[in-house]
Amino acid sequence: MVRASDWDGPWQVEFPGTIDATRAPEPNEHAQALSGEFLYWVTFDTPQYDSDGDGPYRKAQIWGRYLRTESDAEV
Repeated sequence: MVRASDWDGPWQVEFPGTIDATRAPEPNEHAQALSGEFLYWVTFDTPQYDSDGDGPYRKAQIWGRYLRTESDAEV
């Protein structure tokens, strides 16, 4: 997961996780979603706290803009 460049969130830190292959991505219908953006269920490698300090969470539904591939993270 990556942090937003325009606000302090959605998570306290950047961290690795795995997209849950048992659940299909869903269209993001939030008013601030990007056109064609999807929501993905992601299982975190270690429990995480969100930007409000809530948690720890082991899994969450994540907006596509906050995900990057492992190979992108290595660059």
